Amino acid sequence: MPPRKIIIDTDPGQDDAVAILLALASPEELDVLAITVVAGNVPLIKTSRNARVVCELAGRPDMPVHEGCGHPLERMLITAEHVHGKSGLDGCDLPEPTMPVSDLSAVEAIIHQVRRHPPGTVTLCPLGPLTNIATALKRAPDIAGRLAGIVLMGGGFFEGGNITPAAEFNIYVDPEAADIVMQSGVDITMMPLDVTHQALITREWLDRIAALGTPVSRAVCGWLDFYERFDIEKYGGNGGPLHDPCVIAHLLKPGLFEGRFINVEIETASDLTRGMTVADWWGVSGRAPNANFIAKVDAPAFFDLLADRLARL
Repeated sequence: MPPRKIIIDTDPGQDDAVAILLALASPEELDVLAITVVAGNVPLIKTSRNARVVCELAGRPDMPVHEGCGHPLERMLITAEHVHGKSGLDGCDLPEPTMPVSDLSAVEAIIHQVRRHPPGTVTLCPLGPLTNIATALKRAPDIAGRLAGIVLMGGGFFEGGNITPAAEFNIYVDPEAADIVMQSGVDITMMPLDVTHQALITREWLDRIAALGTPVSRAVCGWLDFYERFDIEKYGGNGGPLHDPCVIAHLLKPGLFEGRFINVEIETASDLTRGMTVADWWGVSGRAPNANFIAKVDAPAFFDLLADRLARL
């Protein structure tokens, strides 16, 4: 079976970086057509830099990296340096990238790649705010029917939010874009906080990665040592959640995850609950299901998969 064609849309971010590494370490299963970047965790100039740093770390300076939207569709940009540090990849000093940014914008690249491949063969993997994806769907509505699906990290319901009491960061930054994506009719799988909060980094796992003794393992350990400090202080417990790699892990090993096909709506009007993903888990609204909302992960198997693939780089 040929590898699944994917586009990673991202705002790196330490956990985004680990997700990119997981995908690039799995060429037998995943054909990464391009990486498109969006403003989110840090501004666009930094997410672009960080994506290229990760590609070069993985030995893939040939990977096309496309710069996308620098601000949400209708709102001011909110960033998360308080979690990821000023660079977005604080925790490990790596050389500045030498690979170029593609001349093609992220939105143009998404449209081009989806149109140039047979229908039902390209999956979009958004790891940050959905601005690029929504803009591509608005500009080229035909691509919705050509996509194999969208597997995204975003939202939360039973776990509430991580940037406000009601909203997860990626959706909160651009709720209008998220609403466009959720109403697109594309086959959507969501990795909300409900599942990513089960994927907790442990000291034992970090020690396992450190024992690899490679440039990749040193970078990952440095990044995650920095990144999880905020979440441990915020949530308590022994480790922070590793959000974005859940998207790639689901593509590789969907059996590690459990969810339910339900209706999910995005709150865009309320100041109090802006960006809330209203998940009709119990089917009480009568609204048609539009997303596979993931709620459980086999965390030990997830981290085994991640360790195995990182060891390949």
